Amino acid sequence: MVKILILGAGVMGTALSVPFTDNGHIVHLVGTHLDGDIIAKLQAGYPHPRLGIPVGERVTAYNYDQLSQAIKGVDLVIIGVNSHGIEWAAQALSPVFSADIPILVVTKGLAGDGEKLSILPDVLCAHLPNGLGDRIQIAAIGGPSIAQELAARRHTCVMFTSTNQTLLEHLAGLARTPYYHIWTSTDILGVEVCVALKNVYALAVGLVIGFLEKASKAVNDAQMHNLAAAIFAQGMWETAYLVDYMGGKPESVYSLPGSGDLYVTCQGGRNSRMGRLLGNGIPYSQAKAEHMPNDTVEGASLALAIGQTVENMIHKGDLDDIALPLLRTMIDIVCHDAPTIIPWNRFFAKSV
Repeated sequence: MVKILILGAGVMGTALSVPFTDNGHIVHLVGTHLDGDIIAKLQAGYPHPRLGIPVGERVTAYNYDQLSQAIKGVDLVIIGVNSHGIEWAAQALSPVFSADIPILVVTKGLAGDGEKLSILPDVLCAHLPNGLGDRIQIAAIGGPSIAQELAARRHTCVMFTSTNQTLLEHLAGLARTPYYHIWTSTDILGVEVCVALKNVYALAVGLVIGFLEKASKAVNDAQMHNLAAAIFAQGMWETAYLVDYMGGKPESVYSLPGSGDLYVTCQGGRNSRMGRLLGNGIPYSQAKAEHMPNDTVEGASLALAIGQTVENMIHKGDLDDIALPLLRTMIDIVCHDAPTIIPWNRFFAKSV
């Protein structure tokens, strides 16, 4: 039995407590400064308000100002905040964290500093003080994992990734269950690029829902699956290019972190809802303000986080200017309220 701290009481952080506690481990679930209502519900014995399930008796819920208490004696820290919160997580952990505790990152995203792109485990390490980030053991999770399904113990297949194979086997052994199936990979760059990009490409696939609603109905009730499939394929094509550029491996693109995670993300959720609005012709700023003001749309968040950096890298010649037409289109749509015009004639323009 080990003791695990999960920082972030959203759906995925909380859902991850299920396989760990099913294996007999103890979980301290610590909410962020935005999770107060969730923690209050859990402490009162109610189900998680978004997952619809109660946490098990091996889970103790804490408010974020109890972090120093919750972290005492833990053997593993899991980061379950959203992509906006990764620097906050580093700041919150800094006063109480010890370098001998491994970290497992669930948060998906990329960061851009105007000159280069970085995966979030690297961002987390860079924001830990006094060289702490250089000394910790860090891993991440990628792959198709809808939190509600995991919490309901539906079969879920994921990839644990780290440059440290010994750490990977240890972490996978803690979490594997008859329903939570874990593979391991040392390609942390490739896995993390895949699981970040899937959000913006799922947003692009979601445009088709709006296109269909906006179009005149076909006499034979034909849908637009052909269109959605082409956008999906271009997303995979561009993901392969960026994974290669960042130093990752192609097998990550065509397995659970890449095609698997993109497929499941296209099945619904906030990216699809926003894509539908954009496909109906509503500019991003209006759609966000009027229809989804309190929702984190991770595909849009990624475009905003890396958009200027991607354009700078293309301008400098670091990225090929013809390799990423769909990503650049989505950046324009989100960052500049550009119309939703798909650049078909620029698809599949560069061999990866």
